Amino acid sequence: MLEGIVRESTGKGATNALRRDGYLIANIYGKGLENINAAFKMNEYIRTVRNKETLAFPVNIAGKEMSVVVQSYESQAVTGNLLHVDLMVAQPGVVTHYHVPVVPQGDAIGLKNKGLVHLAKRRLRVKAAIENIPSAINVDVSSMDVGDSRLIRDLAAVENITFTDSERVSVLSIIKAK
Repeated sequence: MLEGIVRESTGKGATNALRRDGYLIANIYGKGLENINAAFKMNEYIRTVRNKETLAFPVNIAGKEMSVVVQSYESQAVTGNLLHVDLMVAQPGVVTHYHVPVVPQGDAIGLKNKGLVHLAKRRLRVKAAIENIPSAINVDVSSMDVGDSRLIRDLAAVENITFTDSERVSVLSIIKAK
C-alpha cells in the first residue's frame, strides 16, 4: 500500500520544499468527497503504479485508506520527472470516466510483411463503475496486415462499459516500416 502525507500548506514555497525532499505532489478527489492535498515519496509512487494489477490501487493518507485511480499527471518538459498527479477515489457503484490501457494481442500478419503495430490510442476513455472496469482492453491483431486498422466501433463490446470516444477514432493500425 502506498503511504502518503497530507500537505498543510499548498503554497509555492512549501511545494518546492517537498519536491526537493523527493515527494510527488498529488490531489485526491471524488464525487461528494472533500479534496485532499497530499504528497507521496516519488520512488514509492512510481513503483506502485508500475506494479499494479488493476486500474485502481490502494493508498493510505493520514491513517485513511482508499482506492484511487490515476486521472492525469504533469511532468517536467525537459527531464520528464513527474511534478503533479491527480488521483480520483474509486467509489464502488459510482459511474464515471476512466482511462483504460489498450493491449494488442497476437502476432499480426503485417509484421512478417515489414510492418509495425502503431498504437494511436494507448488508453481509451470509458464510462462505467469501477467494479466493471477491466485491467486492459485487449485487441486481437493476428489477422491484420499492413494498412489495416482497428477503430473503436471494431472493438468487441464489453458488458456494462460505454466507450466515450467517437466510434470512428482509430485505436491501432499496422503501418509500413520505413
